[in-house]
Order: sequence, then structure tokens, then C-alpha cells
Amino acid sequence: MPRISQQLKADSFNFRIDPALKVAFTHATESEDKPASQVLREFMRAYVERSNRKAFEVEARRQSRAAADRARDPQSDEAQSLQDMEALLDADDFADEWKA
Repeated sequence: MPRISQQLKADSFNFRIDPALKVAFTHATESEDKPASQVLREFMRAYVERSNRKAFEVEARRQSRAAADRARDPQSDEAQSLQDMEALLDADDFADEWKA
């Protein structure tokens, strides 16, 4: 019989855990009236999100340093762009608009 639902079946994830930690975790989830599996999925999502954010920050820092290195060359486009922005910031018209 063909599948009617478009939702994929969830995979299982088996791992070993210290018995005392399992008991404490089970008590904690029961006290909040949440299934342990739901809490573990939330932990996993948060971990993946932190990992992705960390990777994003590392890449942003790398790109920022590369742009700063290029801007040190007075003939580069980056250096020219910075000079143009400084000129705009120093302009009286722009400074008045910025203060408003």
C-alpha cells in the first residue's frame, strides 16, 4: 500500500548512558510532564543550532580578516570603499542627517 503521508518516519538513536543519570533525567522530565524523548530532541536541536552558529561566526571572522587584509593595500577596492565611506561620514550634509 502506498504511503499517504509525506512525513518521513523518524529514525532511532541508541546510546549508552550511566544508570544514575538515566534515573535522574527520567525524574526531571517526569516532574515537568515532558517525555524524555522530546527533551532529548530539544537538546539535540539546540546543540546543532549552537554548532551551526559557531561555524557561521568562524566563517564571518575569516571573511572579515580577509577583507581587512585587502583593505591595507591602498590600491584595493576595499581601501577605496573605506575612503569613500569616511568621506561621506565627514560630509556636513550627512553628519546633519545622522544627528537628526
